[in-house]
Amino acid sequence: MRKVMMLLLVVIVMQGCIGIAGRGMTDMNNGSLDQSLLANKDIIDMHVHVAGVGADGSGCHVSPKLRKNWRYKSYLKAFNLTEREMKLHGDRLVFQRLSEMLDQSRGVKAAVVLALDGVIDEAGELDLTQTETYVPNDFVASGITRYPNLLYGASVNPYRHDALQRLEQAKADGAVLIKWLPAIQQIDPSDQRIIPFYNKLVELKLVLLTHAGGERSFTTASEHLGDPELLRLPLSLGVKVVAAHAATTGKSDGEENMQRLLRMFPEYPNLYADISSLTQINKLRYLPRLLQHDVHDRLIYGTDFPLINTPLVSPWHYPKSLSLRQMRRIAAVDSPWDRDLLIKAALGTPREVFYRWGELLSD
Repeated sequence: MRKVMMLLLVVIVMQGCIGIAGRGMTDMNNGSLDQSLLANKDIIDMHVHVAGVGADGSGCHVSPKLRKNWRYKSYLKAFNLTEREMKLHGDRLVFQRLSEMLDQSRGVKAAVVLALDGVIDEAGELDLTQTETYVPNDFVASGITRYPNLLYGASVNPYRHDALQRLEQAKADGAVLIKWLPAIQQIDPSDQRIIPFYNKLVELKLVLLTHAGGERSFTTASEHLGDPELLRLPLSLGVKVVAAHAATTGKSDGEENMQRLLRMFPEYPNLYADISSLTQINKLRYLPRLLQHDVHDRLIYGTDFPLINTPLVSPWHYPKSLSLRQMRRIAAVDSPWDRDLLIKAALGTPREVFYRWGELLSD
């Protein structure tokens, strides 16, 4: 972990030096900063993760391999939590900390908290031996009930033998979307066997938020399942699909995943993409590139929290795009959500993108 942080620091310093030198100390945007997004607390973050260690009968699971990985402690720290606290007070403490942190935001009023189903075996049952992280629907649905600023995002692996019943239960419990991470759940979105699942999503008017592109948050992943082209099946059946992270990073058939996604927008009016994680240091080039295309009406605001509350996301990563004054002013903002809003706005994200999820919920 220490080596990773040192490398990150070196990259930031080098970027800063290059940016300042290239700009000749000229304040590109006169230090202006659009803070109107913080004037009214009415934005919804539709992409927030939680996890648990299995304390107090939560049913949550984190594989031994992931617990030994540097990512694990980094995620806990982002929630202002320790494993000891969770074991002492129970996994549901994560909802309290999340709600308290979100309450400090001036711009974001609520967040969709995502469950995460696991790998399913040939009998249609959960296989924890092959699952890195499992966050049960019941854990999220019950855990958010005390917190008005938290919304329920369910997760159902379509290979479960009772997948359709689980979808109906999720809807009854107030789920606003279904979350997939195919590369770690071993889901092939193009599998004809799951057409009944897609039809049920349409019937229940549930949005499918599915990871697209490369996956680096876990220790192992089946990268080929992040190919956006695999989403043609649910899209053709009328499912409203949100491609998480706009399919940034990774390639499929030698072509960048984001490029494969972009050409699909004209074909499918029910295709959207969220801009979560696009302020991370490993994705600096993607948001500006995405905004160059005429897809603004398909973009949705999300953060991929807790990652926005780690050194991966900082205004100091943008010396070539933001002025020194802008970076300082954003860095001085306490809330990780408000910093993320200001960074994305300063990089040119249209105002309507930040409010689109609320519009989809009202459709």
